[in-house]
Amino acid sequence: MSTKKSTKKAPKKSNAIARKKLLQFIKPYRGIFSFGMLFLLLSSITMMLFPYLIGQLLGQDTTNPTEAAEAFINLDDTNTLVKVLFIVFGVQALFSFFKTYLFGYFTANTMKDIKVQAFQKMVTSPLQFFNENKVGELTSRVATDIELLRDTFNTTLPSFIGQIITVVICLTALFLMSPKLCLITLAVVPVVAIIGMFFGNFIKKVSMETQEYAAKSNAILEESLMGISNVKSFVNEFFEIKRYTRTVLKVRDKTMKIVKWQGFFGTLIIFCMFGSIVFVIWQGKLMVEAGDISGKHFISFILYTIFIGGSIGGLPDLYAKIQKALGATESLMKILEGNTENIILEPIKDPLQLNGTVTLQNVNFAYDSRLDVEVLKNISLHVEAGKQIALVGTSGSGKSTLSALLLQFYQPSSGTILFDGIPAKEFELSKLRNEMALVPQEVILFGGTIKENIIYGDLNATEEEIIAAAKDANAHDFIMNFPDGYETFVGDRGIQLSGGQKQRIAIARAILKNPSILILDEATSSLDSESELLIQEALDRLMVGRTSFIIAHRLSTIKDCDTILVIKHGKIHETGTHDELILLENGVYKGLSELQYQ
Repeated sequence: MSTKKSTKKAPKKSNAIARKKLLQFIKPYRGIFSFGMLFLLLSSITMMLFPYLIGQLLGQDTTNPTEAAEAFINLDDTNTLVKVLFIVFGVQALFSFFKTYLFGYFTANTMKDIKVQAFQKMVTSPLQFFNENKVGELTSRVATDIELLRDTFNTTLPSFIGQIITVVICLTALFLMSPKLCLITLAVVPVVAIIGMFFGNFIKKVSMETQEYAAKSNAILEESLMGISNVKSFVNEFFEIKRYTRTVLKVRDKTMKIVKWQGFFGTLIIFCMFGSIVFVIWQGKLMVEAGDISGKHFISFILYTIFIGGSIGGLPDLYAKIQKALGATESLMKILEGNTENIILEPIKDPLQLNGTVTLQNVNFAYDSRLDVEVLKNISLHVEAGKQIALVGTSGSGKSTLSALLLQFYQPSSGTILFDGIPAKEFELSKLRNEMALVPQEVILFGGTIKENIIYGDLNATEEEIIAAAKDANAHDFIMNFPDGYETFVGDRGIQLSGGQKQRIAIARAILKNPSILILDEATSSLDSESELLIQEALDRLMVGRTSFIIAHRLSTIKDCDTILVIKHGKIHETGTHDELILLENGVYKGLSELQYQ
């Protein structure tokens, strides 16, 4: 029984958190929003003078001297009445302009804040967050969901509030002219409101499902295009098209479900409202014939009733759109409520300048998604500053996981990692990572120029420092062979450069960073002999005087390392130099060596 209760309350709690988070973005601009609401009210009031003035213009000449004396202005004169109409329309247009501008300003700034904070939240999220969420779905949240919210704040919400104001003003005017006819008109409003509330909640639920499928389709789109070479090489275009089509069809089905019910509900409301209008007109005509209401007021009454019908008829659709936007953005708001790393969001001042001594004490680790599978088991080691440590082992043994722990991408399940004898947790995370550089096997460059990719290692680097880093990385010559030199665009993810060229730019970036600790994650494993030679030379220069952790499958690249750690099933299985390990009878390292050199 308790389980059921908690299950029911969870969505409501989630909705409340999402709305509270959304209100935080609105709060800084509440003044602008309030002025927008004021001009929305003024615009609606002036617009509602139109039915009354038209009634005065078209109504029968049943002038009552008492009415004329009480009037603020003599509206029996047609010329005066036309002038008043033009003045009302002019004022209404002015109010409408300020309303549109203020809501536009409010929306533009609110959406800007949401986008910036969403990006900041995702960039500063721990790596585990990206293990659990697809990039395509995340980009969909920022793009599609925020656009829905933009339309809601910019157009739908003002229209919805404007329609409510119109209904209230019209009902007030109707009551002043004829309480009897007003009560007849009012009888249908509560029924419509109750139906609209249930309908809006239904639309919100379906729209959340629609956005989930839309996010999944975007994820498939991004994955397929990013891995297009794999798609084509395996001749799986048909599979990706089928996979994408399946999710798009789900989006279509959910959308059509919303459209069907919107159409049904809209038709019902229009029938009820305009049926009541016909009934009111019939009753009003009888009252005119009986002399209970003037012809002028009757025409105004009919126009006000039509305005009410149109406004109430449009309310369900607007309410459904608002609920749809709120439903779609709940997932985005949940992302904004997620945990982040304690990152300094400004250039690093007073860097740590570590010596580079690294110690691991009884380190164990399992990923959050697989807590029952320990990837690293009781790892202990001590690395003096400036030493070169090689990590060797079969795929899945835990080598890359160990480097991720050094970079503080994850925290150990138990045990301690120390830098210069101080536990990692006592350092500011940004400053600690600033002391390290990673050269991965698969280099991903940003879609700018070569210069922009190198300077990523030190945003304050001078032109001379950039060129010097490129020369040390054996990259300067091939860069200068391009017509645009360092201003050459590398394309999306560096697609216009070869693997060896991208690798050397990554090394130049690391050189420019000037780290105390260097992590090389199979940096030469997928290169041709010529590129490997150039990159190995660059790496040798980069490693001088730095504590270096080298993950390698090619044992020829680590022969000269100070210490080689052989990792097997998450444990350090063998330790020693190349010459020592090669002599171990039935040793893992010896076996790997024989496989590579036989």
